[in-house]
Amino acid sequence: MSQSVSNHESRTSLADYRTALTTRAARWPAVASVLARLPIAMIGISALLYVQRETGSFAIAGLVSAGSLVGVSVGAVVQGRLIDRFGPTRPLLTVAVLLALSMSALVTAIESHAATAALVSLAALTGLTEPMVGSASRALWERLLPPGGSRNAAYSYEAISMEVFFILGPGVAGLLVMAPWAGTGLVLGVALQFTGAVLFALSPAVRAWRPISGPSGSLLGALASPGMRTLAIAALGFGVVIGFVEVAVPAAATEAGHASVGGLLLSAWSLSSVAFGVAYSLRPWPRQLGLRLPVLLGGFGALVALLAWPSSLWGLALMMLLAGALITPQSTAHSTAIEVVAPSGTAAEAFGWVLTAVTLGLAAGQSISGYVVEHAGPGTAFLGASAAGLVLALVVWLLRDTVRSTRSAPVPELVNA
Repeated sequence: MSQSVSNHESRTSLADYRTALTTRAARWPAVASVLARLPIAMIGISALLYVQRETGSFAIAGLVSAGSLVGVSVGAVVQGRLIDRFGPTRPLLTVAVLLALSMSALVTAIESHAATAALVSLAALTGLTEPMVGSASRALWERLLPPGGSRNAAYSYEAISMEVFFILGPGVAGLLVMAPWAGTGLVLGVALQFTGAVLFALSPAVRAWRPISGPSGSLLGALASPGMRTLAIAALGFGVVIGFVEVAVPAAATEAGHASVGGLLLSAWSLSSVAFGVAYSLRPWPRQLGLRLPVLLGGFGALVALLAWPSSLWGLALMMLLAGALITPQSTAHSTAIEVVAPSGTAAEAFGWVLTAVTLGLAAGQSISGYVVEHAGPGTAFLGASAAGLVLALVVWLLRDTVRSTRSAPVPELVNA
């Protein structure tokens, strides 16, 4: 066990990245997962701006976005358990079709100016049917690479690539919302997600996925592990902080008379996140995961407080570049911690719980931030995000000793690379 933990806390080299990304069996699913995950941020921001354009209210838009995130939080765990039990192919193909149907219903409701309750309910359904390609993709690396530097590099790649998507997504969404039809970004994003999910599900490495027998009998599944619960709290805090900011930044841009810049501003902190994320993976700190989780979350919360200071959008962009430096390191730490604290045979579900915690945090942050923005302004929302992040970081620090290895079952056989 001590060797396992040591591996997870070791440094990652550039050679490890090369090994991971040139693994033959990973090529098809890696490309397909890019298509499926590229529009994740684009869909969320497109929906937020689309609803705000049609209703004229950031509060309603925040509720609809939060409804979608709540659906994602439930779907992540349900799909994760199904993927662990049956493999990814059948679950992903099924939900891809359901996503296309539910999103069509949501767009129809938005265009017909349906009641807020109806919009929130349909948004929750679309979130529930979002294909969890990200969870399956991360869990797949456990079957493609042995423990150690190359697998850690793969997890870091997953986190870094997501940040690249978050760089592109908000900016594209901000531009497409200015198209003749404000729902263009939403429909385009769903089309990409559907295509990527189908291609990923049908790739040879994914179809060769065989379930691993794991612990049973607990309704909590992977979350029965104390370390997983601590990790979920860290992920929740991460999501809360980002949720606050994702509403407050477009509101600040609108308040300044440049609504279309909101999405581009959200891309700013992802730029520094990617750059710093690579450097951080080469020399992670603190070395112990139990300390790394609260330190990164607390630092993130402290840096977000700086967003309340600038009086111009240029100043806000600079502060976002600074705050964004700790985004990818947190995502990488979450992925790495799963290998330590999740019971064997529950990898996809464990990733699902992390995604659930993040999306619940996003939902809470966006809902509260929408209210705060309309009643107290974006600056107060930024300070609220900081306070929430610091409080939850303290909770994770108090539970730091639970982040230790609990695995006893053998690891899966590797797919021929």
